[in-house]
Amino acid sequence: MQQEIRFATFNAFNLAPAGTKLYDNLLPYTEEEFEAKIDWTARQIDLLDADVIGFQEIFSHAALKLALSRTRNYRDAFHVGFDLPTGAEPAGAERLAPSVALVSRLPLAEPGVAYALFPEGIAMPPGSRDADRFARPVVHAQVIVAPDVTVDVVVVHLKSKRPDYRTGDTGDDPQLYALACLRSLIRRGTEAVALRVLLSNLGRDNGRARVVLGDFNDVADAVTTGIVLGAGASADRLFDAYQLQRRQDHLRHVGFSSLHDGHYTTIDHILVSEQFNAVLPNAIGEVVDVVYLNDHLVLELPAASDHGQVLARIRLFDVADGLMDAGA
Repeated sequence: MQQEIRFATFNAFNLAPAGTKLYDNLLPYTEEEFEAKIDWTARQIDLLDADVIGFQEIFSHAALKLALSRTRNYRDAFHVGFDLPTGAEPAGAERLAPSVALVSRLPLAEPGVAYALFPEGIAMPPGSRDADRFARPVVHAQVIVAPDVTVDVVVVHLKSKRPDYRTGDTGDDPQLYALACLRSLIRRGTEAVALRVLLSNLGRDNGRARVVLGDFNDVADAVTTGIVLGAGASADRLFDAYQLQRRQDHLRHVGFSSLHDGHYTTIDHILVSEQFNAVLPNAIGEVVDVVYLNDHLVLELPAASDHGQVLARIRLFDVADGLMDAGA
C-alpha cells in the first residue's frame, strides 16, 4: 500500500497545436516550437513524478495527451479534461479557449466532471459577460489514494489580473484602465466565492478529504485566495499546503511560481482540507513538504512554461501504527 501521495499543479502556458491562433497579439506556434514545447512539458511531468497533476492553460487536450505519450510514467494515466472551442476564425480555423485538466496515475472512483456554471445564488453583477459561469470550468475527480481513502481533487484557474477592457477601451485612459482592472478583480472574486461554495458542498455531501490544485492568479494571503480557504471561518476551513508542511527551512526556502519584471511571487497553490492538517483530531495524513520547480523561469527557457510547478507530498496515517505501510 502506498504511504505517500504526491499532488502537483502545472500551468502549461498556452499548450496548443502548431498553427492555432490563441490571441490577437500572439503568433501561433511553428511546428518546431510546438515540438520543443511538447518535449519540455513531457520532461517536466516526469520530473514532477506526481501521482495527481492539475493542469491549467490547456488549449488542446490532444496536445496534452501527446505530451503524456512522451513521458516515462504517464502514458496510461487517467485524463480528465474538456476542450472549449470559442468559435471559428474568418478563414475557418477554429480558435480554442484555455481549460484545465487533471491527470492521475491513481484510479478514479468515477469519471471526472467539469463545473461550468456557478453554484445557485452566485452571479456576477448585472451586465457582466458570462455572469453565471467560470471563465475556465472547474474540473473535479474522485481519486482513490488508498483502498479505503478517496480524495475529491479539484483543478482551478481563476481570472487573471489582466485588465478586462470593453470594446474600444485602452490603457491610455487611466480611468478606463482602473475600471478594467476592477472588472477583473470582481470576476476573480466571484469565481473565488463560487469555488468556495462548490468545495463546501463537496465536503458536506461526501465527507471526503479535498485537495485543490490551481493557478489562483494571486498570492496565498490575498482576499480572493482567502475566500477559497475560508479564512476566518469557524468551520470547513481549507489550508495552504505550504503553510502546513512539516519540513520548513525559511532561511533556505526559494519557493516561487511566477517571475515577472524581476518580481518573484507565488500564485499557484495547493490547498488541502482539514483531513491533511496533522494538528486536527480527524486528520488522516500530513503535508510532508512542498517543492517548487522553477529553475526554468530564471533560465528563461523558450519552450518552458512561464509558471513554476508546485508539488506537495502528503503522507497518509495508519490507524494501527501511525503510517500506512509502503508497498511495491
